[in-house]
Amino acid sequence: MLNRRAALAATLGLSLSASFATIAVAQALAGKVTVVTSFSKDVTDPIKKAFEKAVPGVTLEVQNRNTNAGVKYVEETKANNQVDLFWASAPDAFEVLKGKKLLTAYKPKAAGIPEKIGSYPINDPQGFYFGFAASGYGIMWNDRYAKANKLPEPKDWQDLAKPVFYDHVSIASPARSGTTHLTIETILQGEGWENGWRTIKEMAGNFRSITERSFGVPEAVNSGQVGVGIVIDFFAFSAQASGFPVKFVYPSVTTVVPANVGIIANPPNKAAAEAFIEFLLSPTGQEVLLEPGIRRLPVNPAVYAKAGADYPNPFTDPRFQKMIGFDVDKSEARTAVVDTLFDQLISFQLDALKGVTKTLHEVDAALAKKPNPQAKALADEARKLVAALPVTQIQAASPELRGAFTGGKEKGARQAELEAQWASFARDNYAKAKVKAEEALKAAK
Repeated sequence: MLNRRAALAATLGLSLSASFATIAVAQALAGKVTVVTSFSKDVTDPIKKAFEKAVPGVTLEVQNRNTNAGVKYVEETKANNQVDLFWASAPDAFEVLKGKKLLTAYKPKAAGIPEKIGSYPINDPQGFYFGFAASGYGIMWNDRYAKANKLPEPKDWQDLAKPVFYDHVSIASPARSGTTHLTIETILQGEGWENGWRTIKEMAGNFRSITERSFGVPEAVNSGQVGVGIVIDFFAFSAQASGFPVKFVYPSVTTVVPANVGIIANPPNKAAAEAFIEFLLSPTGQEVLLEPGIRRLPVNPAVYAKAGADYPNPFTDPRFQKMIGFDVDKSEARTAVVDTLFDQLISFQLDALKGVTKTLHEVDAALAKKPNPQAKALADEARKLVAALPVTQIQAASPELRGAFTGGKEKGARQAELEAQWASFARDNYAKAKVKAEEALKAAK
């Protein structure tokens, strides 16, 4: 009888160890573990429930902030830190925290997780943050809306710049959404600085809206308020699992990167923070990602055996092997510049940009019926004015511009000066482009 009890205890101990920790550690855990995250309640609530069931002595407190606001909050409260974990999709946000010594190194005990997903490392090599799920970026659309409005199924970013998509596309602001920043940065890395911005601006000319939070886009697509959204993949997958009539595609220029979790420096409950990481990386935690309301891509390949046959698997699906290698250092070096450029050239100038774009669509329609070299030349000039940039790729990552966006009274003044310059540049160019486009339309008719 004693031997049977001993065997049972050993088996139970191994099971718990595989899930998140040893029995001894689990019994010692207690109190509250606080996480700052950009994830919505659709993601955090099921994981919170599963974690608290697996570690009954600990309560998970979730503080929801967008990625940039979360990074700023951690930095501002470091002298009296009350947060244990940072949990978000954007790897460059973790690089910022790591560079400012705001993360604690740790070595997870979880087994079965490869070093890379696609060409991207799953974990930080120095052990300051860890991938728990993979994410790709692409285009989501409402199939009923598309059929009602006679929209073709998009396959690439450039498709969203076509006249048929005018006023049917939505995106979140990259300055307020870490996942949208990754999407914009991926296009810039995949197509190059100038060509990438050209593609982004041409798509933007068709935008109906730019939302404050990333989940505002899929909500609008799900409800049919807008037809097409530029989103992270799991928004579409979870919507499909919930019965919404949506589809999703990975464009040819995209990437897959891990969503991450890391322990904040000087955490109030370090043991519980470590247990949360172990839980996320355990088979039990990874399986929660398969739930219909989450539908994220686990980083443990073995977990896909419990997913449906149609569930995307980045470890076996050839689409993921063709995705570009994302350069997190390049992204981190110019994050603030890219986000600010997007706002000053697009978000705050959207009406002007849409006005030029609509006129150019009309020119294209007229030229398709009757070619006119003069009108085409004027339209080309207008497009060059729209595509022009106030900052080169080298300048975007320069110490001078990076320093202007790092805070402080003097640097804050420099940031305001740059923002005003870039806004003025966009206004002037779009106004000139509008004149050229109207001349082209007049010539074409």
